[in-house]
Amino acid sequence: MGESRNYDKIVNRDEITDAAASAFADAGQSPPEKYIRTEEVLDGVVVGEDESYELPVVDMARLLDPESSATEIAKLGDACRNWGFFQLINHGADDAVVQQMKDNTVQFFNSPLESKKKVAVRENGFEGFGHHYSRASVGKLDWAESMILVTQPPEARNMEMWPTNPPTFRDALEVYSVEMISLARRLLGFMAADLGVERDALLDAFADKRQSMAIHYYPPCRHREKVMGITPHTDGLGLTLLLHVDDTPGLQIRKGGRWFPVRPLPGAFVVNVADILDVLSNGAYRSVEHRVIPDAERGRTTVVIFQEAAVGGMVAPLPGLVEKKGGEARYRPVEIEEYIKGNFDALAHGTRFIESLRI
Repeated sequence: MGESRNYDKIVNRDEITDAAASAFADAGQSPPEKYIRTEEVLDGVVVGEDESYELPVVDMARLLDPESSATEIAKLGDACRNWGFFQLINHGADDAVVQQMKDNTVQFFNSPLESKKKVAVRENGFEGFGHHYSRASVGKLDWAESMILVTQPPEARNMEMWPTNPPTFRDALEVYSVEMISLARRLLGFMAADLGVERDALLDAFADKRQSMAIHYYPPCRHREKVMGITPHTDGLGLTLLLHVDDTPGLQIRKGGRWFPVRPLPGAFVVNVADILDVLSNGAYRSVEHRVIPDAERGRTTVVIFQEAAVGGMVAPLPGLVEKKGGEARYRPVEIEEYIKGNFDALAHGTRFIESLRI
């Protein structure tokens, strides 16, 4: 997500979650028809293990070190411009907070289905636990269990959807969401330096905006050529921070028409530019399509944070960047709530809303 997508209304929620649990129980069994998406999985060439490539790696310690900061900022900018993704090492996030989030996420997905269904997605809602349909794939299901929550600001939370099993989960969510705000701010400061805009201009666009979280579990599937963990998409908000709970691969990034598998680095976050940051940067940074393919032998669990952004209530290029382009804006401005609605509607049809904003 990063891993994100449009979460459509659940139909027969109990039936879907029960069917999903049954389908996921045996990695070797043939997936039920509602999961089979062979044509989608095989759409595009996947770069082989024998081909040498490396997703950009950015070192926060080098960003913070005055002697190496300029070089590392350039590396960060190159990653955002050419890949839209990078792995962040030496990130400085509190190890205990990160580990608590990992432990609670594993315990949640390992809990009985009846326990997870206590926070199941409600009709016409999107927060909570459930198996979500995607209209773009004609009613097919993703090979995943997911839970979506709004985590910041506190007044935007729906606490009825925050799990109480395990008992420490709510506290883990609270402290982790705050930790990710701090990490995002550190990164954004260096992105502003790379873009050549005032630091506060970019930080203010993200300050006090909504933050949401998606936790995903992708069960193993030995018929991985038939199932999709998450449909190809770009992330619709501002900045995405993905935590691998384990070292199982699965995330793939489309670049030059081919899919590049991400090889998770121990202790690293995967960070990606989302659509709003693409707009804020006036097209300098790229929001790139990605997907998830389950592993044949091992389950994969991730925690994904999405930071929203806007400039004075608008999704629009930063004025400083428009001025640098001689007044040439590459996107027309749109109110944030109109953007959110348009983004959801477009994703439901397999399109990108920001394409309609291009000038």
